[in-house]
Amino acid sequence: MKHSDLVQLVLLSALWGASFMFLRIAAPALGIWVLPALRVLLATCVLVMLMLALRHAWPWSHWRELMGLSALTMVVPFVLYAYGALHLPAGYSALLNTTAVLFGAIVVALLGDERLTLWRLAGCVCGFAGVGLIVQLGPVQPTPQVLWAAAACVGAAACYGLATPFIKRATQRMQPLQIAAGIHLAGCAMLWPGAAWGWPQAQFTPVALGAVAMLGFVTSGLGFWLHMRIISRISPVAAMSPSFLIPFFGVAWGHIFLGEPLGSGLLGGGLLVLLAVALVSNFNPLRRRPPPPQPSEIDATP
Repeated sequence: MKHSDLVQLVLLSALWGASFMFLRIAAPALGIWVLPALRVLLATCVLVMLMLALRHAWPWSHWRELMGLSALTMVVPFVLYAYGALHLPAGYSALLNTTAVLFGAIVVALLGDERLTLWRLAGCVCGFAGVGLIVQLGPVQPTPQVLWAAAACVGAAACYGLATPFIKRATQRMQPLQIAAGIHLAGCAMLWPGAAWGWPQAQFTPVALGAVAMLGFVTSGLGFWLHMRIISRISPVAAMSPSFLIPFFGVAWGHIFLGEPLGSGLLGGGLLVLLAVALVSNFNPLRRRPPPPQPSEIDATP
């Protein structure tokens, strides 16, 4: 992985970690249908302007593929995360999002792209144990609403894990900006019927609108385009590596700006989840890279 890719992944982690804080702010006022619809609409506006500025053609011939990817990457996850934000602190949602790496590794193995080793199976066990610890021992009581919200966040993460290898394959046929714009445009078509149903109950407060503007313009519009650019260059599991840092940013932003408490279950469960994704993705910060070949080792035969 190049240094520039690593920097972009850290930036993406910070953006997506903040998205859980904005969801926590906007969801109670806008509801689980209007919030994702407005978010996707604003992101679509950003991406359409980029398409026009860069003179990219719309990938109309791939509309079926883009509709499927849109359902997995934003329509279903955005609704589920909006529901989760009604009952869970931002740090919880960010930590549960980390399980996307677990699901992604399983899907990649089933597709035959990578092997599902014993270490990765152990990582799956650690990951789900960590999720259970987060819900049971954190600062929020494990009420039925909390359990359903946690399940919704895990379901959203599963959608991301399932979609990532297929997005990687899509980058072989389309440009990253074409994929991002096409997915968001398809998402608008699928989300707005639900938004029309939830519109009368939504409360369009300035704070909620400001939060959804950040979600739409920054974390979804620019953030998703950045993610498409990265995933076109690296492996699917590596492309999900922002999940390593999203919990730290999510917990930090929630604690700093929303005053969310830090409990023992949150810390212990978070460490288990991070250990799980490290095992699943073969991430080892202590692993030394092989030295580059010396000039004498390079075959110079014409």
